[in-house]
Amino acid sequence: MKNYSKYVPFLRRAAMAAGVAVLLSACAGPNPRDPYEGFNRAMFQFNDTVDQVALKPAATAYKAVLPTFVQTGVNNFFGNLSDVWSAVNNLLQGKGEAGMSDVTRVTLNSTFGLLGLLDIASEAGLQKHNEDFGQTLGRWGVPSGPYLMLPLLGPSTVRDTSALPLDISGDVWRYKEPLYIRNIGTATRVVDQRSNLLDASTLLEDAALDRYEFIRDGFLQRRESKIFDGESNPRKRQPKQAELDAAPDGMETSAPVSSATAPKELNSEPPAATNASL
Repeated sequence: MKNYSKYVPFLRRAAMAAGVAVLLSACAGPNPRDPYEGFNRAMFQFNDTVDQVALKPAATAYKAVLPTFVQTGVNNFFGNLSDVWSAVNNLLQGKGEAGMSDVTRVTLNSTFGLLGLLDIASEAGLQKHNEDFGQTLGRWGVPSGPYLMLPLLGPSTVRDTSALPLDISGDVWRYKEPLYIRNIGTATRVVDQRSNLLDASTLLEDAALDRYEFIRDGFLQRRESKIFDGESNPRKRQPKQAELDAAPDGMETSAPVSSATAPKELNSEPPAATNASL
């Protein structure tokens, strides 16, 4: 009799994938940008609970206890590390000037800025960029796909989620040894990023009627803006001159996309952990 035990792990993974597919199909909704709204709202509630119970209190204590210059140093240090991956992605996107600017930032801040604790590059006029591989894929023409709310990581899209493994690999801090120092630094980084959003999240909690929709719409518009550096998507169809000539006076051939529901960018880099309460 044949031994089928070696197929058990494969069957388990297949069953798990099928279960996730069924769950997402059951949660499908009418919004074409958010077809898995039921699933996403459940993840939003989960992230919000984690944030309210653990992350937000830790960020509040962090901001209240540590001196401002220490918080600034922590933020600058990890921001300097993120400039390395930003440089790579800017170069991959064909933005050579921005990429070399990021390389110069890392060089200056890592040397004269005491390993990045001081952001002297910004004071010297070198603009900070926040680029990831999801933006690079978008720049290459890969569509964003549906909106996804990831457990603990917060808002994303199918495209950005597929880019996460490379973004994680591109994080310089991921290779820090020993392990306990890396873990302490990672936790500190998350709490520091969350502390930067305390005031904005409180304002959002008071103002937004449906925080889920507010965050979703703002995130999607902000991502497209970041991919094209604040410019309109050049791949969107523009009306031909003949269509403009044929249109009645005072009317456009296509309605512009409204940005009234988009919040202003709260932070140049989203938290590495849950931001469901924002």
